[in-house]
Amino acid sequence: MTRTAVSARKIALTVSAAPFAIRSERASDVAAREALLDACFGANRHARTCQRIRDGRLPAEGLAFTAMREGKLVGTVRLWHVSAGGIPALVLGPLAVEASCRKLGVGAALMRHALAVAKLRGHGAVILLGDAPYYVRFGFSPEKTAELALPGPFERDRLLGLELRDGALDGVWGMIVPTGATARIRRTRLGALTPRAA
Repeated sequence: MTRTAVSARKIALTVSAAPFAIRSERASDVAAREALLDACFGANRHARTCQRIRDGRLPAEGLAFTAMREGKLVGTVRLWHVSAGGIPALVLGPLAVEASCRKLGVGAALMRHALAVAKLRGHGAVILLGDAPYYVRFGFSPEKTAELALPGPFERDRLLGLELRDGALDGVWGMIVPTGATARIRRTRLGALTPRAA
């Protein structure tokens, strides 16, 4: 087992006493994940600006996580490779938790787990579009994202960044564009569209 895998396992074990478990996303999670995202963000979620960065891409390797409770998917978060004005970074999102589990700390656990694994894998920075009052507790702020832009409309005060390595976002400016692996779309037996490696 590699050092990163051992460390990631240790991170997962820290939440083992919780009424839910966090694990790497599996192909069998796709239908439940998509249903959860639809329930949390509505049918128009595919038209959102950040979705343009994710469309046709695969999440960053090892950075797609699922929260499970009693055999049911109750939370999801994924991170994606981007260039932030020419600087390699990750975009986090969407983070979603089933309504009945929101007071259990699922979202916070998913965030902490995802950020810890991203840091272990050597990534320097994470960017997201979200509510600052929620994400500030994880270290996100708009301090170094003021000169960045997204490929579509967005609220400036919701574009937040977190350095996993000191100085990773110093002087960053320009457009945030996808750089991750592309995905081919295939239709499942149930008719859902799912990405797979190209």
